[in-house]
Amino acid sequence: MLKAQIPSDKIAMGLSFACVLHCFLAPSLLIFSYGVSSYSIESELIHYLILLLTIPISILALTLGYKNHKTVSFFVTGVIGLSILILAVLLGEAIIGDFGEKGLTLVGSIIVAYAHYSNFRTCQNLDCTCHD
Repeated sequence: MLKAQIPSDKIAMGLSFACVLHCFLAPSLLIFSYGVSSYSIESELIHYLILLLTIPISILALTLGYKNHKTVSFFVTGVIGLSILILAVLLGEAIIGDFGEKGLTLVGSIIVAYAHYSNFRTCQNLDCTCHD
């Protein structure tokens, strides 16, 4: 059994939370840090960076969860959530508007976090060697 499942689930949940925080708090932070920072935290680059970190870590954690516990529903749920996050970044504010982008990001992040949390809880509840 691979022992990286629980750390990768925790990291992926944290990245999902970071996505939501950036999406909803960046405008407030931008106002407070205006003039202090020369780099805008509102930048689309941050969306891409968080997504580029989230995808491989989520796929790793969900794949390990499936290999360790044979529960395909968490993997499918996570892939749906990741697809929604990708869609939010690709469509962006220009196509679906600010509300649409934030809405898709929130929904996708919640779905991804739920999949990882379910994966994590299954691992904790079973008497297996993947989390020793």
